[in-house]
Amino acid sequence: MKPPSFAYARPGSLAEAFDLLERHGEDAKVLAGGQSLIATLNMRLSSPAVLVDVTGIPGLAGIAAAKDKVRIGALTTHRAVERSAEIGATLPLLAQAARHIAHVAIRNVGTFGGSLAMADPAAEWPACCVALDAELVLASRAGERRVKARTFFRGLYETDLKPGELVTAVEIPVPGKDHRASFMELARRVGDYAIVGVAALARAGAGKSGKALTDVRLAYLGVGPTPMLATQAMAAAEGKPAADAAAAAQAALDRDLKPTADLHTSAAAKMHLARVLTGRALAALAA
Repeated sequence: MKPPSFAYARPGSLAEAFDLLERHGEDAKVLAGGQSLIATLNMRLSSPAVLVDVTGIPGLAGIAAAKDKVRIGALTTHRAVERSAEIGATLPLLAQAARHIAHVAIRNVGTFGGSLAMADPAAEWPACCVALDAELVLASRAGERRVKARTFFRGLYETDLKPGELVTAVEIPVPGKDHRASFMELARRVGDYAIVGVAALARAGAGKSGKALTDVRLAYLGVGPTPMLATQAMAAAEGKPAADAAAAAQAALDRDLKPTADLHTSAAAKMHLARVLTGRALAALAA
């Protein structure tokens, strides 16, 4: 299918972008890479009057690492995150997840902030940011505000972004050196959206029965209208050695996740796959 007709604007500054967003209101859509937006346009799921292409605004791309956090500009591409030595050293969860995003051609164009603003529940970055307790930097003509990823995602393709606001950066606390990360997902084919995925973090320390997992974090994609933080499963796994942690988390998972069926996978199958990935991810954290 072909997209509907629309006007196109490419502001050269945030001030110009804010002008356009104020002028067009709900009739405007922000283009930051187009990984998901172009598909929704072609399927006529989105029909804006004007596309506001923010890729020409300087200062919105790049990765800056400090002692305790990493700042990722909203226009940083998926490929840049994937290839960053700083990300690999400080945020290995993102490095692992990046390889699952579509194909290299798409990763060269799609952007970190664009993915978060789109809030696709099957996308990798939202679940990773929830697991990592990231903070999004949102800008408007009124100034900046910061919102935790855990509260940014409100519903299916729905976020805490207010009219006239843009995601400009994401700031992510650097986990301690004793933290381990594991990102896993299952898809019908390489490059497809995930059926189910999990972003997992934990400390793996010595315990009486092997490596005990503490500070367990489990965030899922593809099993709800938003990235799902499995608080009951996390609590069940806390402080247990890997095998016990996996069994406890799997048993508690149905208190966190209520997946719905899609065109290819039943709700029961999604739940089963979520449990399988939970066991694999927790085992990887303790390996």
